[in-house]
Amino acid sequence: MNIFAKLKKSAAERRAVRELGALDDRALQDLGISRANIQAAVKGMVVFG
Repeated sequence: MNIFAKLKKSAAERRAVRELGALDDRALQDLGISRANIQAAVKGMVVFG
């Protein structure tokens, strides 16, 4: 993966964390994510279900 792809991926992850962080706890619960697991969910390190 080249540097530009890494930068693009990093920017997308930061945006996703920011957008999920803006949701209320009920919306996060509907998605199956706790506030403490937002970053892990964005990085794909949380198992849903």
